[in-house]
Order: sequence, then structure tokens, then C-alpha cells
Amino acid sequence: MSDFKFIADKINYPELGIEALIADYNLIDAPEPLENPEYNPEKVKTLKLIQSALRLSSHVVKRDKTQLVGQLWGRIQSLRASEIQTLLTQALQSKTTWLRPLTASLTPPGGALLRTFTGHSSSVEAVAVAPDGKYAISGSKDDTLKLWDLETGESALTFTGHSG
Repeated sequence: MSDFKFIADKINYPELGIEALIADYNLIDAPEPLENPEYNPEKVKTLKLIQSALRLSSHVVKRDKTQLVGQLWGRIQSLRASEIQTLLTQALQSKTTWLRPLTASLTPPGGALLRTFTGHSSSVEAVAVAPDGKYAISGSKDDTLKLWDLETGESALTFTGHSG
């Protein structure tokens, strides 16, 4: 899960994509890996950072899969874990054309930002999160309400017709 070819192949596979890949990293938290004698807390921390970087980049990569390399470089190049540096080296060798950031200029993993939601065409004036934490609804000056799936970042429904 820290191999660039695996990550790119999963994202580019039509029936899967970046959300399926992000969900794969959740398997790290299952009880079985925790009981495995080869369990390595540092490796788990590294995989969680990669997952977080992918989650932060998901709204960009969904629209344009060729942005994967640049998104990873812009978010994790300053992290010194050997697996992350190997991942970035593998990404450099991919056949993708991209702009290489010289510094980690995008929001890095592990910060307060978890995901970016895109879809409204004007400013958002209100947000409410469902008690179960699975959905949120946002009201915008574009005269729409959007129901968001917080796990995937996708807009589940758009409600039109309100004006205030």
C-alpha cells in the first residue's frame, strides 16, 4: 500500500478509484493486523499519512487522475519516512507528465483539514452534520442545499428552490 504502481493501478481501475483505495487503508485498524507479530507501529503511521494525503487529494484526482503524482509530491515530499521517499521515487519514474513542486506546497497530511468538498457555485452560508456523523448538509448562496457523504466527499443529493 506504499507502492506507487499499486496506488496508481487501483485509482485508474474503472470499477474502483481513489475512494476504494482510501477505504483499503482502513483495514490497518482491523483487529487481525494488530495481533500479527510483524505489526509495526511506524509502518502503520506511514500508511495513515499516505491515506491522509490521498484523502486530501481525492477531489482533484477524481477529476483528473494524471494529477496523482503532483498531488503526492506537493503533500508528502517533506516527510522523511523511507517508505514515503521510496513511493515518491517510484512516482518520479511513472510515465505521467506533471509539474513537480520544489517544496511541499499543498496541505500536508496529519493536519486539521480532512477533506475538501466541491460542488457549490457560490459561498456556503451554513453547514450541519448529522448526529451519526455520516452526512452533512450545506446551504449556499447559489440557492441550493447539498447533502454530502462525509466518507467519500461526494454530494449525495442537491436540493434546489430555496432563496434564503
